[in-house]
Amino acid sequence: MVPNDLVTWGTAYDYFRKWCRDGTWEKINEALRKKTRLASGRQEEPSAVCIDSQSCKTTSKGGSVDMMVIRKSKVVKDI
Repeated sequence: MVPNDLVTWGTAYDYFRKWCRDGTWEKINEALRKKTRLASGRQEEPSAVCIDSQSCKTTSKGGSVDMMVIRKSKVVKDI
């Protein structure tokens, strides 16, 4: 879905892959994040982390497997 006035998708993808391998993509994202945080009046680096408590609880128990209710069959078999 690259616009016609830009490079072909293959060229864009080749640069993306190269930049991922050599760390350039990470540096670009880090620089943009810092610039965005400063522009919004915050510090460059985050001072806290927020973790979803529900995710923490379920992953230690095995995720959705542990949270699922075992249902007994309503079908009665006549023997």
